[in-house]
Amino acid sequence: MVDEELIRLKFSQQSSSEIYQPLDYILGIGGKRLRPVMTLAVCEAFGGNVEEALRPALGFEMFHNFTLIHDDIMDNATLRRGQPTVHHKWNVNMGILSGDMMLIKAYELISSAKPDKLTPLLTVFNHIATAVCEGQQLDMDYENAESISKSDYLHMIEYKTGVLLGGALQAGAIMGGAKTEDTERLYRFGCKIGAAFQIMDDWLDTFGDPNKTGKRIGGDILERKKTFLMVKAYELSSPKQRNTLNTIYANESDDTEKVNAVMALFDALHISEVTKTEIQQQYTEALEELSSLPISKEALAFFHSFAAYLIQREA
Repeated sequence: MVDEELIRLKFSQQSSSEIYQPLDYILGIGGKRLRPVMTLAVCEAFGGNVEEALRPALGFEMFHNFTLIHDDIMDNATLRRGQPTVHHKWNVNMGILSGDMMLIKAYELISSAKPDKLTPLLTVFNHIATAVCEGQQLDMDYENAESISKSDYLHMIEYKTGVLLGGALQAGAIMGGAKTEDTERLYRFGCKIGAAFQIMDDWLDTFGDPNKTGKRIGGDILERKKTFLMVKAYELSSPKQRNTLNTIYANESDDTEKVNAVMALFDALHISEVTKTEIQQQYTEALEELSSLPISKEALAFFHSFAAYLIQREA
């Protein structure tokens, strides 16, 4: 349903303006469609009309892709899903404008909801849109910090990644007519499993297969990002190891030697295993939010399998 509606929405067929080409491009180069699919699944689980929820669900997908276009500009990234980023394929100005257009389209799609659902949907969407921007700012702030705490990191990824998934799930519950306490449980589930997803993303950046992730291994290291791996490395390292990390990070070179040096320290501190343990913890806490939902066993099993997929993925 999601893919078919995206084909019907193809923006460049509706206007001759070049600004719509990047929208179709980024939506056409892949993506898991996790957020709109889960919006529809939650709506269905609560007995709602999935057809009515489709366009609002795609609003969350539009917003997600808007953030990707602008994030890639801020990160000066050249690849997204194994293909050239929008600003690299066109230019930075086009990236900014087309990203802005995707945000507008997100609001248009969400505003297609029936009047009795529109206000709560917009309240959720405005909350998550604000939080995502705040999370991105924290991510940039932390790049210049020598070290940050685990709680700082978790707060940042909750805003940068978790709230968008949580908001998409909460929107599905709203469209399905769920009680407020159940919409809030699904929001918390999304935030927790979103955190596990982001920590897994951190792990894949360093330990994943670039042929599957579509990204250069060690990209976060080269960009001096404060990933979960780096946060735990600072926490667990000796003073000597910490000094080594600081020296490596102070080196602004863009080469494999820098990545290999950091990875060697990660191995010495068993960071891969520590990271996997944290992913499992976030996963367990996420599932606890589902335990009291008034939904069928089949729907509950589906959400469990969805959560498991997010932490077992390879890309």
